[in-house]
Amino acid sequence: MLARRLAVFLLSLSLAAPALAQEAQQEWRHGIATVGELKYPEGFPRFDYVNPQAPKGGQLRLAVEGSFDTLNPLLARGEAATGLTHVFEPLMAASEDELSSMYGLLAESLRYPKDYSSVTFRLRQEARWADGEPVTPEDVIFSFENAKKSVPQMEFYYRHVVKAEKTGEREITFTFDEPNNRELPQIVGQLTIVPKHWWEGQASDGRSRDIAQTTLEPPLGSGPYRIVSVTPGSAITYELRDDYWGKDLNVNIGQNNFGRIEYRYYADRDVMFESFRSGNEDYWFENMARRWATAYDFPAVRDGRIKREELENDMRKLGVMVGFVFNTRREKFSDPRVREALNYAFDFEELRRTIFYDSYDRVDSFFFRTELASSGLPEGRELEILNEVRELVPARVFTQPYKNPVNGDPQKLRENLRTAVGMLKEAGYELKGNRMVNAATGEPLSFEIMLGGPTIEPVALAFARNLKMIGVEATVRSVEQSQFTNRWRSRDFDVMYNAWGQSINPGNEQAEYWGSEAAKREGSQNYSGIADPGVDALIRKVIFAADREEQVAAVKALDRVLLAHHIVVPSYSSKTLRFAYWNTIAHGDNLPEYSSGFPSLWWSTKAAN
Repeated sequence: MLARRLAVFLLSLSLAAPALAQEAQQEWRHGIATVGELKYPEGFPRFDYVNPQAPKGGQLRLAVEGSFDTLNPLLARGEAATGLTHVFEPLMAASEDELSSMYGLLAESLRYPKDYSSVTFRLRQEARWADGEPVTPEDVIFSFENAKKSVPQMEFYYRHVVKAEKTGEREITFTFDEPNNRELPQIVGQLTIVPKHWWEGQASDGRSRDIAQTTLEPPLGSGPYRIVSVTPGSAITYELRDDYWGKDLNVNIGQNNFGRIEYRYYADRDVMFESFRSGNEDYWFENMARRWATAYDFPAVRDGRIKREELENDMRKLGVMVGFVFNTRREKFSDPRVREALNYAFDFEELRRTIFYDSYDRVDSFFFRTELASSGLPEGRELEILNEVRELVPARVFTQPYKNPVNGDPQKLRENLRTAVGMLKEAGYELKGNRMVNAATGEPLSFEIMLGGPTIEPVALAFARNLKMIGVEATVRSVEQSQFTNRWRSRDFDVMYNAWGQSINPGNEQAEYWGSEAAKREGSQNYSGIADPGVDALIRKVIFAADREEQVAAVKALDRVLLAHHIVVPSYSSKTLRFAYWNTIAHGDNLPEYSSGFPSLWWSTKAAN
């Protein structure tokens, strides 16, 4: 009898072992890091970079260029008001002194199996909406489903998340269609959560709300602020909530300090600057080298009431490609030789000397200024990855490192323009009189450069003048921001000036930027329309990289191939963030490694605890 009982006991242990092992793989975690290890242990009191004694109260007045027509955070249509992140929260909060780490916000913890095939979040019991109702799994599922339904970018971004379901009283599980995508748990943790009960209720006028429509009714949120004033298209004001459920949470200590935050909208950036100079706004982000160098000699700067700073913090984990983006869906830009030829007419060196005050560097990577940028010829694991897709990528990536043409004096420009003419001839164009025309059809090579405002006009006009020297007719058109957005969403442009921002931890968003599926979808951030099997294959290698070393090698390979397709004439970028601010606001000395902390870590000098 004893032997039989022992056998049954041992059999029960063997049957339970897989379940116990699976459970061990899915222990609850207070945070997640996709690069390196978490810096902060469970139960940490606060982030190291905050000032826990920062005073609460006072106001922050900010200027915004453009307009807005909706307060719905989960909608692709319209222009959403700036600052809605003050009202709504994600499941996890990012740490600004780590490369890619997040800690529990609405969710107190998460767990996932070793193969990253799913992730489960456990909501905080104390998490509440501003009306006192608890944040529930139903809210998370509602937010996820409507984000995918209403925002094409989100539908694409979350396409590998096949379902979200309630798996406990405060638990939500997201299931993925493929294992080993290490970034997906963190991506889901970034999801903006909205209240299901509010959006399915009625407005004060008795009409049913619709999360698929724009609205200017101030929405209910769970975040530290509420909307207290809206002037459609012109201004919006947020007020700090005394009853915010998470004000004492470790990820919020020392943050959300301003009592009121007001955004005022302007149609012209020069008018915005004059308003800041006059003391109507507290903070100014400077995006023009000329103005930074010449326009700050006025009393408030000289006597110290306005301070100026340049910080590298925000740029340390930000890669960027910015420049003149070709719409390769247009026949005239379908040939990479045409696209490459036009780069020879961009005289960055002359612009740097004359209007940039030597403050910018030429961009030469889609991950500029990061360790992910390719350089030289491929070697090591990067070369191995490229060899795996050798038949799908341009042969030149193995033999020719990418280099932008160098201009800067008349002789170099003439030589480069001759090179451009030769490349255009190879692509089927010829000079007839003073016009570059298609040799077969006689159609002139002409196009419009679309800008989202006048700031880049001097750069675009200089580029157009050089193009005219080789018979290419480029017109420059500045449009207001909403029209700019609508036109690129609908692919209604020849060439536009735009940018892609890159994190230090690239992943699923690469398919949104360069993937063939995204190229077919209006509103995606595949602005250029590149649809290439080699690029698609390398995107998958980035997404499913097993570790950081493999990820870096795959990203460098992707960068090198994207450069070889010449989908953009790269322009320039600064390694610092330039800003000015009145002495009505301040920040601590211990800013985080990867952020200037604005506005969450700053405070009003007129506030008193």
